[in-house]
Amino acid sequence: MKAMMLKSFGGPESFELCDVPKPVPRAGQVLVRVHATSINPLDYQVRRGDYPDLVQLPAITGHDVSGVVEEVGPGVTTFAPGDEVWYTPQIFDGPGSYAEYHVAAESIIGKKPPSLSHLEAASLTLVGGTAWEALVVRAALRVGESILIHGGAGGVGHVAIQLAKAMGARVYTTVREANSEFARSLGADVVIDYEKEDYVDAIIRETGGRGVDVVFDTIGGNTLSRSPDVLAQLGRVVTIVDIAQPQNVVQAWGKNASYHFVFTRQNRGKLDELSALVARGQLRPHVGAVYSLADLALAHARLESSNNGIQGKIAIAVEPSLIS
Repeated sequence: MKAMMLKSFGGPESFELCDVPKPVPRAGQVLVRVHATSINPLDYQVRRGDYPDLVQLPAITGHDVSGVVEEVGPGVTTFAPGDEVWYTPQIFDGPGSYAEYHVAAESIIGKKPPSLSHLEAASLTLVGGTAWEALVVRAALRVGESILIHGGAGGVGHVAIQLAKAMGARVYTTVREANSEFARSLGADVVIDYEKEDYVDAIIRETGGRGVDVVFDTIGGNTLSRSPDVLAQLGRVVTIVDIAQPQNVVQAWGKNASYHFVFTRQNRGKLDELSALVARGQLRPHVGAVYSLADLALAHARLESSNNGIQGKIAIAVEPSLIS
């Protein structure tokens, strides 16, 4: 099978298209012909060497799969050849999705929502699971509460806006001016152009000084460290980025705030919940660009660019017929 191999840590040119043996499913595993995958910040972080102790080179990386079951191993009862499935491979535990075939445990695989294309489904597995973990499991966002989502036009952010609205929250988000209408189309109640206005001032004004119940951070750095400034009492901060920069713990202490650090876990339950939202028309991933597997390096370079013009996700068509 064809696979993009990461031969060394570094820039996008570190990938090489190779022929490698097709994997064979063992007991409790499913072999999937990958039709589409996508790229996330985690993917270029792995590629450039941010986690050298967790990735053994050469490696097949990638963290999203939408495809069709080719074969099932002994003991598998949920799936059969021909089933359309979607999932996130176990992170830092075996080969990833930048290949024509992938093997995964039956327990982490879900039935692909019929209304989504493979490109759309592959653009939702990791970011959807992350948003669910952050808002539902960790922040425990409730009906009538308010949330500030940093980076509402990005991969996780654009899903988080839709999820928060489905949960009955009032949604504030920060985006560039060019992405303002996109964020509103997703359901954001208040859109803040962070290049023209300080988000702290905007939130304090919009909430009459009360602040928001939850801050969901997908950016990190100064954005995360200033988040306690916009929290209401007993507010929650949820972040999916590292916290290398010192945090404003004194301000957080004064708000009786709680912090949650999210690294999403793989399981079928979250996929089934996301599928239900898709079926009800409350959630749909936005594919901002599509590249072939052979052009993976170009896709990585574009996502890693600070002003890439992408709304939502970059999808990778592993099945050539998906390139229009």
